[in-house]
Amino acid sequence: MASPSSPEHDSTSSTDDRRPAPATAWGPASGVGSLPGTDPAEAVRLVVGELPDLAHLPELPARGPGADMLGRSAALLVDVYVDLTPAGWRLVPRPGRDLQRAVEFLARDLDALHDVAADWTGPFKVQATGPWTLAAGLERTRGDRAVTDAGARRDIAQSLAEGLRAHVAEVAARLPGAEVVVQLDEPSLPAVLMGGLPTQSGFGKLAAVEAQVVQEELAGFLAALGSRTVVHCCAPRAPLGLLRASGADAVSFDHGLVQDLDVVGTAVDAGTHLFLGVVPGTGTGLPAPKATATRLQAWWNELGFPAEDLHRSVTLTPACGLAGATPAYARGALAHVREAAKYLLPD
Repeated sequence: MASPSSPEHDSTSSTDDRRPAPATAWGPASGVGSLPGTDPAEAVRLVVGELPDLAHLPELPARGPGADMLGRSAALLVDVYVDLTPAGWRLVPRPGRDLQRAVEFLARDLDALHDVAADWTGPFKVQATGPWTLAAGLERTRGDRAVTDAGARRDIAQSLAEGLRAHVAEVAARLPGAEVVVQLDEPSLPAVLMGGLPTQSGFGKLAAVEAQVVQEELAGFLAALGSRTVVHCCAPRAPLGLLRASGADAVSFDHGLVQDLDVVGTAVDAGTHLFLGVVPGTGTGLPAPKATATRLQAWWNELGFPAEDLHRSVTLTPACGLAGATPAYARGALAHVREAAKYLLPD
């Protein structure tokens, strides 16, 4: 793969004479969250360097249990505790070593953030597992998924909302010039809605949860956060209409997986910002940034919106987290979305 600065890579040689992306309410490009590697300071330097308008607090799951998506978010829970079992994370009555390790990982990340990016100004994104995916991934003591129990879901959602508010305050204290934006990762939401989650035995599927119930509970959760919110779902059949109706300020999805232009158009009409995943989370090469922008401009034209509105309505990202990518690919993907966004500016 060509590096962003090599002659065969389109991003540098053909974009130097273009105007820089303007500051917008969201920023022209960002990341989804996870990165390869284990060094939090190095990861923060990468995102603030490559994503100067909307960086994010990196997640580094390669560090092991507690740095994974569920364990990291469980570290935010208030008065709700988990422990790691051979089957995964389980709700328990008191905290143990596994949860303490997750809390320590998060503390190191916040220290690195302050050391590297204390002078950051503008929007800055933090990520956490959304309440539905967290409830789908945590087991109750008797072994079934917490998502099957309305009371357990409520307790997890309330605890997570309280923990996220505190987390946002901690990030804001370290970045006094930042507006902290919260991204909720909900990859399990389509399976919740369609009855696709396996039972503990693996021989059956859990019953689907009604869309109205999902929407109402998610709406209550988003309202409780007190921050601008992005809900990310890179799974097939991402329920964009439900996410918009739940009150998310922005929806984040794999652009290549969403074919329903009507639901996208309705979101844009409603003022919902779009985080478009435009390059894969892993790979060996990337297209030219201009080619990505041209594809998006054609898509926007098909939606029927004015061309000059595109750059204000979208933020470009990789399609999903970059934890499984090589360091070179991860850096290149972040550079790609930043450079592709410049081509979306009106001439």
